[in-house]
Amino acid sequence: MATVKKPSPPAPSEPKTLSGLPLQASYGPGDLAARGWSYEQALGDPGSFPFTRGPHATMYRGKPWTMRMFAGFGTPDDTNQRFKFLLASGQTGLSTAFDMPTLMGYDPEHPRSLGEVGREGVSVASLADMTRLFGDIPLDQVSTSMTINAPAAVLLALYIVVAEKQGVGPEKLRGTLQNDMLKEFIAQKEWISPIRGHMRIIRDMLVWCTKHMPLWNTISISGYHIREAGATGVQELAFTLADGIGYLQLGKDAGIPIDEFAPRLSFFWDVHNDFFEEIAKFRAGRRMWAKIVRDRFGATNPRSWILRTHAQTAGVSLMAQQPLNNVVRTTMQALAAVLGGTQSLHTNSYDETYALPTEAAAQLALRTQQVILEESGVAAVADPLGGSYFVETLTDQVEAAAWAYIEKIDAMGGIVRAVEEGYPQREIAKAAYDFQRQVDTGERGIVGVNKYVSPEDGDGIPTLKIEEHVERDQIARNKAWKAARDASVVASRLAAVRHALAHDDVNVMPPIIDAVRDGVTVGEICDEFRQVLGEHRDPAYL
Repeated sequence: MATVKKPSPPAPSEPKTLSGLPLQASYGPGDLAARGWSYEQALGDPGSFPFTRGPHATMYRGKPWTMRMFAGFGTPDDTNQRFKFLLASGQTGLSTAFDMPTLMGYDPEHPRSLGEVGREGVSVASLADMTRLFGDIPLDQVSTSMTINAPAAVLLALYIVVAEKQGVGPEKLRGTLQNDMLKEFIAQKEWISPIRGHMRIIRDMLVWCTKHMPLWNTISISGYHIREAGATGVQELAFTLADGIGYLQLGKDAGIPIDEFAPRLSFFWDVHNDFFEEIAKFRAGRRMWAKIVRDRFGATNPRSWILRTHAQTAGVSLMAQQPLNNVVRTTMQALAAVLGGTQSLHTNSYDETYALPTEAAAQLALRTQQVILEESGVAAVADPLGGSYFVETLTDQVEAAAWAYIEKIDAMGGIVRAVEEGYPQREIAKAAYDFQRQVDTGERGIVGVNKYVSPEDGDGIPTLKIEEHVERDQIARNKAWKAARDASVVASRLAAVRHALAHDDVNVMPPIIDAVRDGVTVGEICDEFRQVLGEHRDPAYL
């Protein structure tokens, strides 16, 4: 009887990073020498151009990274209590998440807000809401980050007026506004008007904040949401830096000297599971940005050349299966961010695949950072992986692959045109598809999902529940707020906003600040954006 020969198993594929960069079994001096690598050109000392090794000479010895845990849910009073809990637990900066109606520029009573008020962030519609959100928090003593984009001008105006009520002028406020509409059109899809209308508003904000808010970061150029949409690490780096180039050009075209506003731009990165590629991404990003700002835009102030970084562990990497594994993932990602040289860090909570984090889960996520800082020893030395044959080779590979994307975007006419044509969107969609195919076929292993699977799931994990009365209460408060206003003043303020939006030579920030001071709501101002600038419809590039 003839024996049937079993087919040979497929040969294992060569290991690659999550971005598809090939990995050798080991690295040595020859890998650097082959490229003519030199310490002075590729690295320099920490705190020196091109800042590959970090923006500061002593890094965390001089100042630990800011522990800025993201917080926002329910009513402003709910989030205010979470802010105070986190500050009491050792957090060193505030970071605010807004609910979907606020992100989209709708008041809570709008029909499109139904079922979403306070669900995935805090509901803020009025000056009263913003006042309650920051109640008993001295705004001249804390640094506040706000993750808001399409209505960013309105939320910044609310923050400015709340600070005024505390006797704090805008020149004393420290913090960051995300305000990155380019990545919204690329990845997150939370917009109001077409891209060029939003870019005009951002231009006006750059002009106004450069003059009046010297300590404030007007734009946080965000790769995080690009990565969460399915981009690779290389794509995240490339498209985010391309967005940064777009904002530099926007400020330059507005007549602002580059050295007056470039130091107040910051970046926001995702930190995924590929430990060494993430470290290389941070290092390559600083080197690339230093070259872009100095050589392409002619900045002469070394502060303009520095890419300042906030990082957040990858929400998309958190798994519902065996959720306690997420603590390990978050720890690994946080360590990569620190070794990569971040200046600010948010660590995700293990329960976020089910709901917004509970207080206990958020505290554990904060403690993860504190253990890394206080117990691991990694903060004692600037860029401890600098000079590693592998890390330096990988940093160069990441940089070269990112430059290839940027050069293609430049050839298309810049990032705004590339986004209008759907180029980054298509690249991200393909990367997301390829990753999911690898998971589905088992080519890429995920513990608890397609490897080491067990019956354990998330049952019994305590989760945060947003009660239904939150929406009812916010609707009632906002209706009462509107009823108590002087209607003629509101109409006059909205007319001024409308006039500014319709006339390119009128800066929109002063009338928006005046409007919120006199009680106009987020939804009412954003309705003017819709009326004057139009509404955007997603062309769904594939």
